[in-house]
Formats: sequence, structure tokens, C-alpha cells
Amino acid sequence: MPELLRMPEVATGTEEAHLSAWAVAENQTYAATDVIVHVETAKAAVDVEAETDGVILKALVPPGTDVQVGDPIALIGRPGESIEDIDAELARLGVGVGVGAGAADNGTGSEFGSGSTNGNGRVFASPIARRLAKDAKLDIAQLTGTGPAGRIVRSDVTRAIALHIPPQSSIAQPEPASVPTPTAAAQSRDGRSEIPHTKFRRLIATRLTESKATIPHFYLRASVRADRLLKLRAELNAALPVRVSVNDLILKAVAVAHTQVPEVNVIWTETGLRQYGSVNLGVAIASPKGLVTPVIAQVERLSIGTLAETTRDLARRASEGQLKQAELEGGTSTVSNLGMYGTEEFTAIINPPQSSILAVGAARPEADVTRRGAVKVRTKIRVVLSVDHRAIDGALAAQWMSVFRDAVEAPLRLLG
Repeated sequence: MPELLRMPEVATGTEEAHLSAWAVAENQTYAATDVIVHVETAKAAVDVEAETDGVILKALVPPGTDVQVGDPIALIGRPGESIEDIDAELARLGVGVGVGAGAADNGTGSEFGSGSTNGNGRVFASPIARRLAKDAKLDIAQLTGTGPAGRIVRSDVTRAIALHIPPQSSIAQPEPASVPTPTAAAQSRDGRSEIPHTKFRRLIATRLTESKATIPHFYLRASVRADRLLKLRAELNAALPVRVSVNDLILKAVAVAHTQVPEVNVIWTETGLRQYGSVNLGVAIASPKGLVTPVIAQVERLSIGTLAETTRDLARRASEGQLKQAELEGGTSTVSNLGMYGTEEFTAIINPPQSSILAVGAARPEADVTRRGAVKVRTKIRVVLSVDHRAIDGALAAQWMSVFRDAVEAPLRLLG
């Protein structure tokens, strides 16, 4: 019997995803594990695989559409199955005739305007959208909803925050002619040019804006001696068939700290702290489409060689848009390393729903004063830990940083 294929939650905590392309045409059969649709989130481009053999009887959403998680995107059936009256079958499943019509405009219209009401002045909005709007001092009645039946959802509010809508004020609707819709970079007479945002860049912007608006960040800075770490790396690269990077060793040091201070290996949820029994870490990768953060599972159990191979494989597939759904979920922290660009120190924004992110700078020679007052030149790496204060207190984060520093400065424990 036909059933609905719904937009999956391709990344934990996402409310919507961008359907970029169908990999399977209507009336074309597919096998279990075949890729059937390509979607994009703020984290990555993801290939959604079929759970069982089947056929797409009707695609309900065209490519280029933003779709709420859980909304129907296709009518599917068993291999060889066909339906004479698609509309009647959709009605039986509770989906209106003509679903998807005009959906390509979902989320691409005006960001302003009056919210969806029921005729009595009440604005339809999700509870989290109302809370975010209240915290940001936004008049929710001025927002345009992109959810079902015009319902205002979280992404509508975070998008408004990103656009700096003035609080509790009357916003005039801009004239259509004043809203440019360029398809390519347009250069002005003085040499300036404007490059239109890609859908992926907009998703990243929304995600990061939401993080800063909803997560109370605080930061811990440390300078760690890296001479022994670099020496160990050289010895490993002389002995192993795979090249080990400084970042691979940093990931292992983070895993050591998470193991010894398990109270940091958590994420915040609305009902409680979710603590993990293994250390699953995100690694920030600059791909051609933008920043992606695939998650490496059970880092504490991986050998250095296996970890190095895993990070290389993730980087390659991230650049090709071939990351899998499971590789984007389950992390509690991320490592973001800009040391290869010579950056000495920076702070990073937490990737929801994770509770921390470690920003790693370049290894540089610096003067260091010993306990006896002598001055020596040592190689140091500056790191900044961004922490979700809802889940982790300052003293606990400082304890974690102390363990991390010890692991980097005495790196033989990373091989255990």
C-alpha cells in the first residue's frame, strides 16, 4: 500500500531542510540503501537513502524547496506498484490535492509583513518561535511564517534576527523594485560587486545566528606547550603509512579530557542534560560549499592511525557532498583548527545542539619562563574553548581545560 515519504531530520535539532534535487524520477524503482533525494542543511549536503525497495509514485515537492522536517515530500510504494488516482490516495493519507504547488517560493518571499492569523487577530506560531521572538524583542505579528499554513517557525525568527529587524516597530513593506534578485555577481562602477547568497550559505547563517541568540556562550583561553606533541607527530609519521596531523592529536587530547571529565560530555535539551558514554567529536572542515562539521564516533577508542584515516576520508567526502546522515549527528563538541593559516587565536561559535567547541590556533615559538625564572623558547598553541553555560559551569570547564592541557603537554597518553 502506498505511503508518504517525509522530510527526515537529517541533522539533530534542525526544523527544516532544503530539497536540492531528486536522485530518483517518478515511477522509477529503487533498492534499499539507494540514494533517492539530495537535501541540504546548515551542516552539509546530505544524500538520503531508501530504507526498503520501492518506487516513487509522485514527487510532492520540487527541487529548490525549503521543507519542514516531517512534511511529506513524495508518495512511495512497493516495486512495480502503481496508482490510478493519485489525488484520491493523497486525500486518504491526509494530504491535500496539489500539495507542493508553489512550494518553491517557501521561505524566499518577503522576510517582513504580517504574521499568519486566524481572522481574530491571533498569530499562528510555534512555542519556540514565540520564545525566541520575545527574547529578541521582536513583534512576532510582523514576521511572515514559512511553516504549514503560514505558521511562524523558529527559522523565521532567527532569519529576522539575522536581518536586524527593529524591535516592536512598524516596518514598511519594501517596494518590489528595491529588492534585487541577481543571478550572478553584479559589478558597480566603483568596482564593488555583490555575490548572491547560496541556499547553503543562508542555512549556515541562520544556524549560527540561532546559536548566538539562544546559547549563552562563555570562553576559556589557554596557551599549551606543544614541543612534545610535535615530536610525537614526527615519530608517528615516520612509522605509520597514513600522515598524522596536529589536529588528529588535538582530537585525541579532547577525547582524553572528555573521558576524564565526563560531565562535559553532554548536550542541553529542554528536559535535561543528555550525557554520552562515548566521545563523539565534530571536526570543522572547509568545503567548497562552506563549513561542515561531520562527527567522528568513539574517538577515545580509535588509534591515531585510524583517526587520521577517518578525518581524511571525511574531508574528502565533505568536499564532494557525500557525507551520510549518521555522520552529522551525535556530537557533543567540535574542534575547529585554523592553525594551518597562521591564525594565532580565535573564538568559535558552538554548533547546536553541542555544548562546546575548541578553537585551535597555530603552533608558534614563544618565550616561556620556567619555575626557576629562566627564559626558554618553546612552541605553544593557543586554544579557546567556547562553552554553553546552560550545560557546563565555569569551574567544570576550567577542570576540563586543565586535563586537556596536560594531555597535549604529555602526549604519550594519547596513544593509550
